[in-house]
Amino acid sequence: MAAKFGLRDYIVRSALPVSCIVVAGYFAFHAASGPTGYGALRDYQAQRARLEAQVRETDEQKAALQQRLVLLDPRGVDPDLADELVRRRLDMVRPDEVIVPLPPAEPPAAR
Repeated sequence: MAAKFGLRDYIVRSALPVSCIVVAGYFAFHAASGPTGYGALRDYQAQRARLEAQVRETDEQKAALQQRLVLLDPRGVDPDLADELVRRRLDMVRPDEVIVPLPPAEPPAAR
């Protein structure tokens, strides 16, 4: 008792599995190459690493400025810092001092 199936029967019986495979392929394609897929994940990770480095650099600058602020406290100014600031602002030196010019510092972005 062999049942014979025609071409139309094969097409009808395979329509559901083929459509499921097509839908799964659609979602797999967009998971790999869509705007939030695996390709974009690497870009997001690189951007996050750059931003975290920028946050660390900003935190270091903030800590340095806070330390300088502590030294400039009006109740007890650090004498060395006050001397440095006054000399820099007034461009004055003592007769026995030598001025050594330094090259300008590179901006942080150029490093």
